[in-house]
Amino acid sequence: MRPTPSRLFRAAGRCLQHENPLGLPKSGSIPRMQRGLPVQRNIKDVAKVIAVSSAKGGVGKSTIAANLALAFARMGHRSGILDTDIFGPSIPTLFNLSGEPRLSANNQLLPLTNYGVKTMSMGYLVGEDAPVVWRGMMVMKALQQLLHEVEWGGLDVLVLDLPPGTGDTQLSITQGVKLDGSVIITTPHTLAVKDAIKGINMFKKTSVPLLGLVSNMSLFTCPHCQGQTHVFGHTGDRVQQLCLDHEIELLGDIPLHQSVGDDGMRGKPTVVAEPESERAAAFMDIARKVGDKIGLA
Repeated sequence: MRPTPSRLFRAAGRCLQHENPLGLPKSGSIPRMQRGLPVQRNIKDVAKVIAVSSAKGGVGKSTIAANLALAFARMGHRSGILDTDIFGPSIPTLFNLSGEPRLSANNQLLPLTNYGVKTMSMGYLVGEDAPVVWRGMMVMKALQQLLHEVEWGGLDVLVLDLPPGTGDTQLSITQGVKLDGSVIITTPHTLAVKDAIKGINMFKKTSVPLLGLVSNMSLFTCPHCQGQTHVFGHTGDRVQQLCLDHEIELLGDIPLHQSVGDDGMRGKPTVVAEPESERAAAFMDIARKVGDKIGLA
């Protein structure tokens, strides 16, 4: 009987008790990983890989990552998104998907698809309300399986939705996967901008190209009086200065609008829920800029 995905992940947990949990060679040449220098690998059958990151939670990173993947699909590209947040996966909710993925003939996880985008997430492999109470090594093993044991079937672009922060998961991805670039998400709030700098510096230290920054939730337009309010105060200059200081492009500004959050929570993000809206146009514009930067044909 072929193992199910959940059995594979349980087996991953058991193997961590072994002295050689990653199955590294015991003799011969020493891999770079054992010397503290991970070997960067391509993700099989994926042409371009971009990381969407924020060093701070609550800035709308996953919502933007989902809409970017959908924008690429709308542009005619074979698009996918990988949720690398082991502890707090968001992609199943945003794409209205659930259930355990099947395994291919090669025992690879088969992505779940909606709106023309292939997706993979830890959220498909554990119960919706089940906490992932794992130690670091188990998390890293699961992450490697998500990165390299999924049968994408040929993608033009894969969006990696990174968890907040600059810790083990982010470093494992930036040092172990060949990335075509990264996109930083922030809000104009002072604390978010300060943390965005940490994310920018992480990608610089790991030599990952910075494609640009997206400012989220900065301007609110009242649907009744059409008056505009800067939710975090007149702090747009702070974001502009951040881009100037670090020589990265401001890719776009996503306004604060109730529909963006509502669309995501009902599993139909803005690009597909309101394709003709100004908000969808903003996501499409950012996707076109990113596509041009990474040479997405």
